[in-house]
Amino acid sequence: MQNEIINLLPNQNEYLIGFADMNGLLKEEFPYRYAIVICAKLDDSIIDEIEIAPTIDYLDHYEKTNEKLNELVTKISKHLTAKGIESQFIPATVKDSELDEKYYETLRYKYSHKMAATRSGIGWIGKACLLISERFGPRLRLASVLTNYRFENIGTPIDESKCGSCAICVEKCPAKATNGILWRTTVDRDEFFDAKKCRETCRKRSLKYINKDISLCGVCISVCPLGKNNTT
Repeated sequence: MQNEIINLLPNQNEYLIGFADMNGLLKEEFPYRYAIVICAKLDDSIIDEIEIAPTIDYLDHYEKTNEKLNELVTKISKHLTAKGIESQFIPATVKDSELDEKYYETLRYKYSHKMAATRSGIGWIGKACLLISERFGPRLRLASVLTNYRFENIGTPIDESKCGSCAICVEKCPAKATNGILWRTTVDRDEFFDAKKCRETCRKRSLKYINKDISLCGVCISVCPLGKNNTT
């Protein structure tokens, strides 16, 4: 079954996939134990163009990558259903209409693709609260499928940051939303990253530079050395 799911990836050079044990980590609305996390690589040429604000090309690529991921996790979920296995897919992004007041108070969604990715061994959380992978750095978009099916090869969780003393994203963040504290599973997001500062600045810059009332930036993705000049 695990190989069947991996073989559903359209191009394994452009994707990462992880299988995570989420025991005790999911909220009540998700009655599952395991997560399949899919990461789609973002185009280097588009990310490299981001210097101080998002570009129209980045917005278009961001949306199209999300669409491809949503199609892929839907396909995986249907594949599991055909095998008699219950599952639930979690899309790459959530529409504003699906967000409640609690989300806007905390800027935390009820499910975290990034947390599942750390549990699967794909990567860790960087100083700018991005998922960082060894292979593609933070140049990724994520989506997930939840299930109770126990896969044979569950990834080894990553519990702490591998960013070390690197502080490029801290220095370049337009919002000054990050303080450089290294992530660990025992460190809450708010201790090292101010999500509200990030969102506010993203919306201002998106409106100013691409005339879109959205939360998009990309500077921290572009400057991370682990994402630059990677090869597939």
